[in-house]
Amino acid sequence: MAQYFKIHKENPQARLIFQSVSILRQGGVIAYPTDSSYALGCCMGEKKALDRIRKLRQIPESQNMTLFCRDLSEIASYASVNNSAFRMLKSLTPGPYTFILQAKNDVPKRLQHPKRKTIGIRIPNNAISLALLTSLGEPMISISLVLPNEDLPETEADVIDDKIGKQLDLIIDGEAGGMDFTTILDLTEDEPVILREGLGLADLALN
Repeated sequence: MAQYFKIHKENPQARLIFQSVSILRQGGVIAYPTDSSYALGCCMGEKKALDRIRKLRQIPESQNMTLFCRDLSEIASYASVNNSAFRMLKSLTPGPYTFILQAKNDVPKRLQHPKRKTIGIRIPNNAISLALLTSLGEPMISISLVLPNEDLPETEADVIDDKIGKQLDLIIDGEAGGMDFTTILDLTEDEPVILREGLGLADLALN
């Protein structure tokens, strides 16, 4: 049965963030709020936790996960970013965007697209997410919390607890989440390509 923490959405309690990160470091799988919807997350090096997320979501190993980073400097450690891509990243982060970038050679293969050798990167604009990432000190693997046979992500922590609490180690209640997905931008070529329209698309049109 998952632990259940109520964390303030604007001023996350340091004690609860510390305990949440401890659960992550022990190989835990957590459900937590982001600036788009609730998501599932685990530490990068925890393959068993990643496998649990795939099983829970019923997705194949070929489906990309997203690497949640705390800032632009962290992205550079995992992805190759040219000047034009960097300018776009700088103008749109933090925010509800997932960026497809070319993965660096030392990125574990389980985090890359199996054919394109790319990686999905995101810097969320959410106080709880950023507090977790800052305390963790490294990126976190994440994916939207959309259950099998559902089209939209879960939005209420107590509902998540009722549905899948036994399969998680922690649920973070940061109040009701959104039902929207991020906008996905492919930045591997000279010109950005919108792969999925979602939150932030109106702002993107202004850049």
